[in-house]
Amino acid sequence: MSDSIHELTLRIRGFCDARDWGPFHNAKDMAVAIAAEAGELMQHFVWQQQHQIEARVRDRKEEIASEMADVAILLMEMADRTGIDLGKAISAKIELNEERYPVAKCRGNNLKYDQL
Repeated sequence: MSDSIHELTLRIRGFCDARDWGPFHNAKDMAVAIAAEAGELMQHFVWQQQHQIEARVRDRKEEIASEMADVAILLMEMADRTGIDLGKAISAKIELNEERYPVAKCRGNNLKYDQL
């Protein structure tokens, strides 16, 4: 990874502040925007069969990366605006997932934690 969450968040904040977008970026609208951008990311894969996915990623890597970046930017901005430390939230969630998905029970399968 090239930049830390904190450094990127500061850059995103500066970008938005320079444009005075704060009044438009409330928690609800940020969540909606994240969902919309996630939909644009999903659009790259809709109706693709397993054997087509690898080629799709290879052939449209820059477009897919751009959509992933849109989702990440909005998520980081939403965390910043709501006072959530995204790095801490991610770490806490990984710890929870490590408990929910112990290697001995879930290695090599895709069952949800409550089905292990």
